[in-house]
Amino acid sequence: MLSVEEQLELIKRNTIDFISDEEMLEKLKSGKQLRIKLGVDPSRPDLHLGHAVVLRKLKLFQELGHKVVLIIGDFTARIGDPSGRSKTRPMLTKEEVIENAKTYTEQVFMLLDKEKTEVRFNGEWFDKMNFEDVLKLASKLTVARMLERDDFNKRYKENQPISISEFLYPLAQGHDSIMIDADVEMGGSDQLFNLLMGRRLLEEAGKKPQIVMTMPLIEGTDGHLKMSKSYDNYIGFTDTPKDMFGKIMSIPDTLIIKYMKYLTNTDPEQIKKYEDQMEKNEVNPRDIKMFLGIEIIKMFHSEEVANDAKEQFIKVFQKNDIPDDIEDLETVPEINIVDLVENSKVLSSKSEIKRLIKQGGVKIDDEKVDDFKQELVLKGGEILRIGKRNFFKIKIK
Repeated sequence: MLSVEEQLELIKRNTIDFISDEEMLEKLKSGKQLRIKLGVDPSRPDLHLGHAVVLRKLKLFQELGHKVVLIIGDFTARIGDPSGRSKTRPMLTKEEVIENAKTYTEQVFMLLDKEKTEVRFNGEWFDKMNFEDVLKLASKLTVARMLERDDFNKRYKENQPISISEFLYPLAQGHDSIMIDADVEMGGSDQLFNLLMGRRLLEEAGKKPQIVMTMPLIEGTDGHLKMSKSYDNYIGFTDTPKDMFGKIMSIPDTLIIKYMKYLTNTDPEQIKKYEDQMEKNEVNPRDIKMFLGIEIIKMFHSEEVANDAKEQFIKVFQKNDIPDDIEDLETVPEINIVDLVENSKVLSSKSEIKRLIKQGGVKIDDEKVDDFKQELVLKGGEILRIGKRNFFKIKIK
């Protein structure tokens, strides 16, 4: 059994903001099951490894015996979280939010324990509020204080529009904490202002303030921009193990240690050893990436599946072989190369397909097809390779 001091050390590890040690120790010493809040604005339903950074910490709380309260912002998503935004986010309909939330919760339980998670929708309390209630909530904060937020301040100075509804978002998020009696609230480092709002409103309501914890935002596979579907640099929860492993192997070497810290249970001393070995060129970073790939895939699948993904990667990219699980692609015998690739549904537009063909990224039986006007005569059984990771066996209709 871990002491409360040891629990605190584990909880604090790799956090950016933590407010505060003394209050957290007091809560842990109380022996009560803490309520750990994560507010979710399901404007984008698909989760990626960027989300896993916070979810893994929530999983730790569950392992320590506490309850995770996942608040789906079915009401607040209709406002749109302005965090980090340079312009007002479009509002979603209630139907869009509920559909997104369904996908979100299906994916979140790939990491969290469903039995130790309470799922709430904040429309449960906000739909019942009248305009007088909204005014009382709005009176809790001044415009000057709201403009202390970096994104609001920047937009104000640049004469960019800020809607009044966006000012209400942090207050609404803070009010969620009151409604579910949050002991701790977690979020990304861009959420600090909103999380502190919950702390303030709890105190004003005569309750003990929540602990505020933020986790870092990780860069995507490009190594520069934060991981996001918008930037097409993400590794998704629902990616196949093969694709997940391939994407991990494609990250810049500079991200290996960061991913290992925030996305695996690797011992910190072992991480430091890997870091030192890479700095001294004592190890090939590729080998550490392979270890990283297995550790990450194990979060979502079994170790056997993770090792199989590694073996498939070695077979395709190091031995230049064809993967075992190649799928069929039905086609007519005479077809233009662009139409053939389009039928695979790997790429979403003909312009992307033509660009990839020009770059030499399309092969048939290991021969490059570099003319997007080429007409093919196929017999069946040929191997079509699109990009690095997509293989199809041609099957004539």
